[in-house]
Amino acid sequence: MNNRYETVFILTPVLSDQQAKETVKSYKSMLKSADSKVHHEEDWGLRKLAYPIQKKSTGFYYLLEHETDPAFIDKLEVALKRDEKVIRFLTVKMDKHHIAFAEGNRERRKKDKKESSDKA
Repeated sequence: MNNRYETVFILTPVLSDQQAKETVKSYKSMLKSADSKVHHEEDWGLRKLAYPIQKKSTGFYYLLEHETDPAFIDKLEVALKRDEKVIRFLTVKMDKHHIAFAEGNRERRKKDKKESSDKA
């Protein structure tokens, strides 16, 4: 049985925007090759870190929400650990409340965005 997970990772800021996108694409293809389904993804862009990591103060943040076999999570995390472009990552198993909150939050943001564009 597959579970739903949320993986957030930070890529080193020395990458170009294109290199960062290619790295994310490689992780998405890795998930798809394991018969996983990517439900949602967000590019949070270049952000300041709370504290320096590897002498870097910024990084590219990405979120992938995916449904996959629990055994595959270990393989994904090993790949993230070995990738020198990845500064930090965190994978969290989503329960039904987490899923409902995330989906509700996305709907609210979509609605807010639509309302603000209607006013303009």
